[in-house]
Amino acid sequence: MLRTPSGGAGSGTAAADSGLMSIGTVLNVLRDEFPEVTISKIRFLESEGLIEPQRTPSGYRKFSPEDVERLAQVLRMQRDHYLPLKVIREHLDAMERGEAVRLPALSRQRDGESVGEPSDEPTAARIGRAELLAAADIGDKELEEWESYGLITPLEEGVYDAEAVTVASLIVQLGRFGIEPRHLRVMKAAADREAGLVDQVVAPLKRHRNPQTRTLAEARTKELAGLTVKLHAALVQTALGVRLP
Repeated sequence: MLRTPSGGAGSGTAAADSGLMSIGTVLNVLRDEFPEVTISKIRFLESEGLIEPQRTPSGYRKFSPEDVERLAQVLRMQRDHYLPLKVIREHLDAMERGEAVRLPALSRQRDGESVGEPSDEPTAARIGRAELLAAADIGDKELEEWESYGLITPLEEGVYDAEAVTVASLIVQLGRFGIEPRHLRVMKAAADREAGLVDQVVAPLKRHRNPQTRTLAEARTKELAGLTVKLHAALVQTALGVRLP
């Protein structure tokens, strides 16, 4: 169970206005259990209708304990069951109606094979093409176009990294503003260069024979990825002269 900054359980017992939290406070509350969550991720889940925080007259988000607990449920379903957002929304709606919800069994894939037991080896979530199309609410033609621009890349046997759902959803949202997939190639090129820089830094650790050093390489990669994403966001905001709440 999540803990609010005051030390109480974040299960929704405090409903007064004084219990409302800023998005930064919510981030700090969630990071104990979800260290990789970001403000952008929270905003994205809001845009997808998974949460509906209140807004101040000046437009700042204010989250209730119930909002935070719902966010945690969404993040757990993504982390533990690799469910698309559309399916998560259906599960949450069913839970609010008091219906019994049975989540799918945990399933990870490693080296193209499904495994049912936890392993010390790195694992990654995979989704099929049909799941990706359903989660992003797009058609084959759109996905093929995005693949042609390198925005989404299928893995072996036609499956995709689960993060492809997030990429697809963001492409759809940008499209509502008239930004076409071909315009996003510059973003993909920048992301590839940033990833290459991180790989260059951690490559010596990855090649080490010591398993602990390779584990350190994975942790260092995540840390550097987080820092590059934050720097990229800050540079874009500075270039545009805006400051996001």
